[in-house]
This record gives sequence, C-alpha cells and structure tokens, in this order.
Amino acid sequence: MPHDSSQPPARERLHSVVVIVDENSNPFELGCATEVFGLRRPELGRDLYDFRLCSPQPRTAMRDGFFTLTGVAGLEAADDADTLIVPNRPDVEVPRRPAVLDAVRRAHARGARLVGLCSGAFTLAEAGVLDGRRATAHWQWADAFRARFPMVRLEENVLFVDDGDILTAAGSAAALDLGLHVVRRDHGAEVANAVSRRLVFAAHRDGGQRQFIERPVPAVPDESLAPVLAWAQERLDAPLTVSDLAARAAVSPATLHRRFRAQLGTTPLAWLTQERVALACRLIERGESRLELVARHSGLGTAANLRASMRRATGLTPTAYRRRFGPDAG
Repeated sequence: MPHDSSQPPARERLHSVVVIVDENSNPFELGCATEVFGLRRPELGRDLYDFRLCSPQPRTAMRDGFFTLTGVAGLEAADDADTLIVPNRPDVEVPRRPAVLDAVRRAHARGARLVGLCSGAFTLAEAGVLDGRRATAHWQWADAFRARFPMVRLEENVLFVDDGDILTAAGSAAALDLGLHVVRRDHGAEVANAVSRRLVFAAHRDGGQRQFIERPVPAVPDESLAPVLAWAQERLDAPLTVSDLAARAAVSPATLHRRFRAQLGTTPLAWLTQERVALACRLIERGESRLELVARHSGLGTAANLRASMRRATGLTPTAYRRRFGPDAG
C-alpha cells in the first residue's frame, strides 16, 4: 500500500519512568526523580520520559507526616514501567508492603530497569532481586544492610552503582548523580548536560566517588576549586598535568590532591580524564566522526586512548556511541 504522506508520523513512545511512593517515603528523593525525569524539556525541543507516580493506597503520608500525597495512580501503573523507582524511607527496619515487593518482582521478571535511591536498596533487597548483585545505600545503614542481606555485594563508599538493569544510589544528593547518569545512558552526554544546567548541578560525578566528602563547604579563606576547574575545562585539548593545575591554583600538587579529595571525592587526574571523556562524547554527538580529531580536541591524545577511555566510562566504543547518540541515531 502506498504511503500516505498527508498522515502525520506516529509519535515515538517515550520511555516510561514510574516512581512507587509508599508510607513514610522521603520527599527529597521523590523531588530528585521528578526534577530529572518528570519535567518538560522545552529547551531540548522534546520530552525525554513519560513520568508517573503511583502508590498502593489513595492517600500516602510522606516522611514524618510532612504532607500527604493524593491523586496519583494506583500500584498497577508499576506494571507498565520501563524504569521503576522503588520506595525509599528512613524506617529501614520496617518490612515493605507485600504488594509493593510483588510489583518490584514482576517488573524485574519482565526486564524493567529498577532504581533504588538512598534506602531504596532495602526495598530491592527485600524483594529478592539483589542477591548476588552489586548495590549501594547510604553509609549510615551499611552495617544494618549487610546484616539483613548478606547475599548482596554492598559497596558502601560510592555515590551510586550501575549494575545494568538494577541501579542504586547513596543518600540524598547522590540521587541526582544517579538520575543524570541514567539520562546520560539513555540520551547521551549533551542531553544530560542540558538537564544538569537546568538543575544548576554538576553535570557528572562518577559513581565511584566517595559518599563522604571531608569538607563539603570550604572554610574561610576560600579554597574552592571552582576557578581552577573552570580554567581547566577551557583547555582540555592542551596537555594539562596535575602540576599545571596546581600551579594555576598556586598550591603544591600534594595540596591540590588533598583539596580534590576533600571537595570532589576524586583525584585531579581522574577528574581530568572524566571531563575529557565527557567532551569527547559531546563532540561525537554533534557529528564529529574522525576519531583522531575527537581524541585531539578532547585531550585524550590518540584514537586508541579515546577508545579505551570511552569504553571504561560509558561501556561503549566511540563507534557504538555514535550509532546510539550521534546526529543520525534513532
């Protein structure tokens, strides 16, 4: 049958993200999920996700009774989720509702992606889907988690863990880190950067960074790394070294290393590599196909180093990344 060009093209189905909200759930992580996955994106010219909240009861009292949530979908909405974000709450010793655990098990059995934020790892573990898998949770609950779920490979000193179809984040702000990681995995670095700019949040903190930062708020006098980071980001194609960064910051390399550890939870060299990979991803997304040029402009040097660095950071080769996120993707 000839194609009728007068008919509008079928609307692409958006990836469905559903958050289960249960009694005593934490409002902050719910807000993080809503900000990352639920907002319209007019600056991108398209929406990224079909986002819904659901709950096992019509009225859900949030943590400590701060407010009551009403008017959301029933728990059956979880059965249509491509990504299911499970409940997280501070009373980790209280068993989760059987209906919620059943919904998590059904989602896992049909291949949905599962996400646990903060204490959400307890929900996933109680549902039995984390046995033998890697996960993380807030550091203050690490001992309790290990005692209850010895079959789970808990990594307590990281921001988040991506174990393929199950992802978990440590407490509070790490929910934003994991959310942006998911956006980057689904839509590429350029889109993730746009979302992070709207959030006024760091575009990328690697999941392997430590949960506990020694001094999150710099004391007076100001020892913020922001000026040297901005300086380096404008010169990623140059052969920058840790000594160059230290000289720019007017400190010794040892002092710079301590400040990176205290303020960012990583090393200067690891941060440089992370920024260069992110720049390489953006160049590929914008249409640059010459790997030698991408490697040179991103400061990664050679095509071989570009391949190795991108595979380590994204799990994809530059060619596979271009197929998935380049201008002709889709």
